Amino acid sequence: MLNVDLAVIGGGPAGLAAALEARKNGIEKVLILERDKELGGILQQCIHNGFGLHYFGEELTGPEYAERFVEQVEEQGIPYKCDTMVLHLSRDRTITAINRTDGLMKIKAKAVVLAMGCRERTRGALNIPGSRPAGIYTAGTAQRFVNMDGYLPGRKVVILGSGDIGLIMARRLTLEGAEVRMVCELLPYSGGLNRNIVQCLEDYQIPLKLSHTVTNIFGKERLEGVTVAQVDSSRQPIRETEEYVPCDTLLLSVGLIPENELSREAGVPLDRLTSGPIVKETMETCVEGIFACGNVVHVHDLVDFVTRESITAGRCAAEYIRKQKDAGSVPGEDRKTGGSAQDQNKDVAAEAGCQSDGIQTVASDGIKYVVPQYAGRGEHPEGLKLFFRVDGIYRNVRIAVQCDDHEIYSVRKRKVAPGEMETLTLKPELLGDLNTCSELRVELVSQDK
Repeated sequence: MLNVDLAVIGGGPAGLAAALEARKNGIEKVLILERDKELGGILQQCIHNGFGLHYFGEELTGPEYAERFVEQVEEQGIPYKCDTMVLHLSRDRTITAINRTDGLMKIKAKAVVLAMGCRERTRGALNIPGSRPAGIYTAGTAQRFVNMDGYLPGRKVVILGSGDIGLIMARRLTLEGAEVRMVCELLPYSGGLNRNIVQCLEDYQIPLKLSHTVTNIFGKERLEGVTVAQVDSSRQPIRETEEYVPCDTLLLSVGLIPENELSREAGVPLDRLTSGPIVKETMETCVEGIFACGNVVHVHDLVDFVTRESITAGRCAAEYIRKQKDAGSVPGEDRKTGGSAQDQNKDVAAEAGCQSDGIQTVASDGIKYVVPQYAGRGEHPEGLKLFFRVDGIYRNVRIAVQCDDHEIYSVRKRKVAPGEMETLTLKPELLGDLNTCSELRVELVSQDK
């Protein structure tokens, strides 16, 4: 059994930032577990620029951004294990992992940071009818083929979904000589950042077909073409609008799902809207001693925000570990709950731990979700930062925060859209003592959709 103070599951930008912050806050025994062959996560294949503008104040490529944190991890001497798959995480913070060098390992941690990132939705999640030829990829897989392995997946490409990875790959494949016939989006608005629509599609005259989807796939050995159709307000294909588009490659950029199998095993309650753990403002989940950050909590637009969120998780995990040591707690012991592992793995019981010492943040009119889902009671000397997405495109709106029936903050926005995450910071003087507040409600008012 290997005993550590902090175990970080995931060596991408979230895990690296959390581990470094914990070390800066005095935690010596930190261990990073990464399933890929190197640290850096998905950033290693994102060779385009646009990273680091918020955090470093300069424009970097994905590998450059990751390398800055990898170098710090090396300088600080923080141990890590790559090519290591975490098989199980229990509620008492015992990790089961495996790799070729160490074999099967048991790791007991005083605290755990979940930083596993997210995965792409595949064709199986979409139920597109048709044959099963070669040439159908997720956008991220195609990105790895082109940027890291040096393979061009196809010559005539249709992209389904207008997520940021799909938009970026439309430009990337065009630059490599492929013809991107079109980008189809089921919704009446794009799911990506506006800057990517301009720089990746409009600048290269690649058509974006909103309210369109792929209804059939043709080809035996290799993809030969797809049928594209417009959809109605119920998102059902309009048959008379069907169009056959010859192509040899179909890329799917139809959404990301936080990677939370380990979270479920540990009994961490998940938000049904974000598909990530329910967290407090400290990024601690409703299971004591287990923290989460980055895309495993909710899908971010910018890695800069992932880094800042992960710094909070690392700092608060370090504070939790120090309190454990000061109180003389047994490493990995759960102070709040007892009984068998089966009893402890009840999501309802775990979420009660959040409700007992936190104020719920609620997504109201026009808001899809809010993170964190709980804010601590009492004073907030550093303020409270809220991340949220809206459920449609709105113009000339006012975003308001209500403490029960009392409005404590509002800000006007000319335009908000689901493809761009919104943030707001409630200053300490606005919050005061939240002990008298039962919920914080975020809503859109005076809205024109």
